[in-house]
Amino acid sequence: MKSPHYWRSLEELAHTPEFEDWLHREFPRGASEWDGDALHRRDFLRLMGASLALAGLGACTKQRIEKIVPYVEQPERVVPGRPLRFASAASLGGYGQGIVVTSNEGRPTKIEGNPDHPMSLGATTIWAQADVLDLYDPDRAKTLTNGNRGATWGVFLERLNEALAGQAKVGGAGLRLLTQTITSPTLAAQMQAIREKFPGARWHQWDPLTRDTLRAGGEFLYDFSKAKIIVALDSDFLYLHPAALRHARDFAKGRRVEKPEGATMSRFYAAEPTPSITGSNADHRLPVAAHSIPALAAALAALVGTGGEGAEVPPFANEWIWAAAQDLRAHPGAGIVIAGETQPAVVHALVAQINASLGNLGSTIFERAVVEPNPVNQVGSLKTLVEEMRRGNVELLVVLGGNPVYDAPADLDFTGALQKVKLRLHHTLHLNETSQRCDWQIPATHFLESWGDLQACDGSVTIVQPLIEPLYDGVSAHKLMDVFIQQPARSAYEMVRAFHRQGREEAGFEKQWRKALSDGVTTGSEPLSAPAGSVPSVPLPSPPLGQGLEILFRADPNLLDGRYANNGWLQELPHPFSKITWDNAALVSPVLARRERLENGDYVQFTYQGRKLDAPIWILPGQADDTVTLHLGYGREKAGRVGFNKGYNAYKLRTSDALWHGFGLTIQRLSRREDFATTQHHFTIEGRDLYRTGTLAEFARQPRFATEMREVPKLDETLYHPDEFKNNGYAWAMVIDLGTCIGCNACTIACQAENNIPVVGKAQVRSGREMHWIRIDTYHSGSPENPEFHHQPVPCMHCQDAPCELVCPVAATVTDDEGLNLQVYNRCVGTRYCSNNCPYKVRRFNFLEYNGTLSPSEKLVKNPDVTVRSRGVMEKCTYCLQRISAARIAAELERRPIRDREIIPACAQVCPAEAIVFGDIHDPKSRVSQWKQRPLDYGMLAELNTRPRTSYLAKLRNPNPQLKS
Repeated sequence: MKSPHYWRSLEELAHTPEFEDWLHREFPRGASEWDGDALHRRDFLRLMGASLALAGLGACTKQRIEKIVPYVEQPERVVPGRPLRFASAASLGGYGQGIVVTSNEGRPTKIEGNPDHPMSLGATTIWAQADVLDLYDPDRAKTLTNGNRGATWGVFLERLNEALAGQAKVGGAGLRLLTQTITSPTLAAQMQAIREKFPGARWHQWDPLTRDTLRAGGEFLYDFSKAKIIVALDSDFLYLHPAALRHARDFAKGRRVEKPEGATMSRFYAAEPTPSITGSNADHRLPVAAHSIPALAAALAALVGTGGEGAEVPPFANEWIWAAAQDLRAHPGAGIVIAGETQPAVVHALVAQINASLGNLGSTIFERAVVEPNPVNQVGSLKTLVEEMRRGNVELLVVLGGNPVYDAPADLDFTGALQKVKLRLHHTLHLNETSQRCDWQIPATHFLESWGDLQACDGSVTIVQPLIEPLYDGVSAHKLMDVFIQQPARSAYEMVRAFHRQGREEAGFEKQWRKALSDGVTTGSEPLSAPAGSVPSVPLPSPPLGQGLEILFRADPNLLDGRYANNGWLQELPHPFSKITWDNAALVSPVLARRERLENGDYVQFTYQGRKLDAPIWILPGQADDTVTLHLGYGREKAGRVGFNKGYNAYKLRTSDALWHGFGLTIQRLSRREDFATTQHHFTIEGRDLYRTGTLAEFARQPRFATEMREVPKLDETLYHPDEFKNNGYAWAMVIDLGTCIGCNACTIACQAENNIPVVGKAQVRSGREMHWIRIDTYHSGSPENPEFHHQPVPCMHCQDAPCELVCPVAATVTDDEGLNLQVYNRCVGTRYCSNNCPYKVRRFNFLEYNGTLSPSEKLVKNPDVTVRSRGVMEKCTYCLQRISAARIAAELERRPIRDREIIPACAQVCPAEAIVFGDIHDPKSRVSQWKQRPLDYGMLAELNTRPRTSYLAKLRNPNPQLKS
């Protein structure tokens, strides 16, 4: 079977001169070929000898001398070198996700998913992985301040009590609380207690990633493992949904294929205006403007027989709609239609009608109780608050988290209204734009420093327990709210425990409490099967009139709404499709770029509803025509040394009537340009079948098409010693299933957190010197206007005939008797010969002393089981050797072999789709051995006879044979 033509960028597809220049350089802007006459052999040897000497000198960086002090009294249960693990919860959009936190001698160093939690199932998001870095951020709010002056808690209470005494006389008529989305039962109870004490007080909520529109169709849980047909209407349910981890796991179950006999998999349709993680995994993706989605939903409803007639659908979408409707009707009770929070209420109402009429409710979709204790329309709530502040009705405003000065809709002028409030308090983890305009800044504790609780989407509750004493003078949200109820305020532990003790006998509560802490989850509200019922009719929005383009506002795939702007791991993580780091770009389609004569990096001035914004553009394949996507979260004016002044601020154009999209945007090209730090062209390997894919039908006809694309040499066809790697011990290997990998980048961040991988900065990334040990390559096939997307994680292959090993002059790269390709750091002299000879381009070189300037708090995040590398050494993926060693020691102490799945590398442990497995291929019953026996298994560049221990399962799609790609 012939492989389709894959390309990673528009420049590669067009073979531009710039791309050809990149192609002939191993590292971008690195050393290219010598010009001029042929180089004589003697000159070559002299130059190489000098470079070797200089490389050795650069590798001899001396570590700073640091003294350590032993314990005077050894803490109970703390054994040096033996970590402790505690169950807790992280928050995504206010909803809880179960985690397990690793603590080394009293400091948290790694976050993993809780396998017992129904919404995480052992996986984590990139944000949960990066939360541990935020804990040790030296730019955190450290002390309580009044304006620019430091203050004490006692002085703050005196000033607050004066204001509360005045509010008590008027029943709290001038007291307002502003929070983000809250699911904490304890905090919700405190809010209720405050409103009971101050009846005139009001609780307002604002989250820039609000999910207001979802309530129009009801609150649901989805079981994608049972779905045969999935239709997503502008929904990124695999990535940005609060239940994304569970969705990804269930989605992968429905897509995983093992044998050709009787093989089945779900079929996935997606319609969206801008590429997303979810849409890129669709069998049929339709790039369509956001304002056309309601018409698509209405047409789909009409075709499945639930009304919606008369909707005007774009002509190019007719076949897509017809095919999706026919598939849904052919699989009653086994389909899921889901809409995203970016779509208006009418779409969610129509989707609810479609699911009800097809019998999906109670089969693949379940109604659930509302988790939020005080569900409100957040846009309306914020508007009401702003109006009251502007009229002078608010005398005391408490902003609990968030950053409304930065992210409130531009037309509300929250900043101007805030200045009319007599007393303004801001409780925050990081000082930000809102803190600057408040009278009192109260430093918040990190969730790893304080007690709390969170509810997940299914209603399950997790107790958030601290692993470390507060690093600074932080105050928990519970303690701050308790000040309004009683003084002296209770500790967060007392409040959380007291809330969960209500209605339970004291004798049995302690056992229940201990179990809840140990398991990390307690039973919440059960999902309810919903009968097919009527949904309130909502009129379709009118099609846009007039001139201009559609403007789209989307959460940044790394920084979300800007709350992670000061996180270096997430700033340096390449964006999923543009591969841009340290910046955001305005995304435009190839058609729009050609029409406006735009190139990547060109600055344009956007004008929308009289407001202007200058931003650089990036041409993105798969972007809907006549649409421009602006990612939120950048352009911060107060965000710490990492997040300050990066990118543009899209909130300047975002208004309350166009939170997610609007019409009438105009653009004007400017003379400025931006040189993005993008990894899109880095480590390009042209003309080889690195990525292999086929359809379900092709797999049934030719099961081993992936291995048959290239002829692989036999094992004895090698210059290596034939008995060199024969052993009777363990033989570690990895398999990556491309069919279930969704390209979420979680493995990259997990590897960085586990293996002490440094952040190098924008300038170094631009020079091709990023340090990630595992990268996600994104390929395209088909036309630039509507391509298929393909994601491929690429770690070290751990070759058994390793090209890197042959050329190392000091034997710093070696293969051990278990097949691990190791890097001996104290031998490496930095010649980089191994990197030049690696066909996979997975080796990373420390050009600078990246760890030398870390603050004392930043050093605490380092994993003590992994070496912190210095300048001048080569490094790469080790299969998490430290975890292998720990399992080996445990097995030897118990006098048993290492069990299958006892060792899980960081990349495999974090993966929500379980797309990565690791184990011993000498054990025929191990999961990795079974995966390697599947017909889809192939080795990347195995035709070079490198004999990689890491292999891949080719990706399968399940297209509708009656529908074009």
